[in-house]
Amino acid sequence: MKRTFLIAAAIAALSPLTAALAQGASANPVVASGNAVLNIAAEGKSIRTPDLAVFSAGVTTQATTAGAALSENANRMTTVIASLRKAGIAERDIQTSNLSVNPVYGQPKRLPDGSFEQQEQVIVGYQATNQVSVRQRKLDSYGKVIDTLVANGANQVNGPSFQIDNADAAMDEARIEAMKKARARADLYAKAAGLRVVRVLSISENAGWSPPQPQVMFARADMASAPKSSPVAAGELEMTVTINVSYELAQ
Repeated sequence: MKRTFLIAAAIAALSPLTAALAQGASANPVVASGNAVLNIAAEGKSIRTPDLAVFSAGVTTQATTAGAALSENANRMTTVIASLRKAGIAERDIQTSNLSVNPVYGQPKRLPDGSFEQQEQVIVGYQATNQVSVRQRKLDSYGKVIDTLVANGANQVNGPSFQIDNADAAMDEARIEAMKKARARADLYAKAAGLRVVRVLSISENAGWSPPQPQVMFARADMASAPKSSPVAAGELEMTVTINVSYELAQ
């Protein structure tokens, strides 16, 4: 006699797979008659200390003509890029991310009643912006690099976004943990139903990482005479992998 087993759970569903369903959906693996399918979702994590900081730096200048604004910007940006290289940033880690010239419009005159005079917009100047995306590999020098940029003419600095240069090993560690959790959970449900896990039918994955939590401050020598650089907290990155695994269960 064929028997059907059902377990209701928030993250797993057990259901009999009929022969008609197996034949009608070619994407579904065929299971033996009387066996059941169990779907499990499990998450694996691994923690790593970031080894890469990505930030943007640039210069915005304004002048009465577009040419003058761009010329002044080019001179100052050349100094900024030179300061990056002098600070130890490799050329391959500096990439232009934005170069633009835009008109600057005059503000309308405010009337005594508080409203603004209706008039055609008038261009009173031009604004040039040049930004580069920078990858900082020596994180203990990040604050010093930012201070150097500002001292050499940068008036736009945004970031950092902490990352891992090569995240493959960390992601694989999270994958292994997720698979172990999924199998342990499958064995638990199978045992509760008086069944056993026969094989894996399918595996799918969603992966990513969470922003660092500011927990670790970079150490620096406590010298009263030395200028203080901008403090930076690298924290940790949490690499996460969520998998969905389908198992075939039998008596």
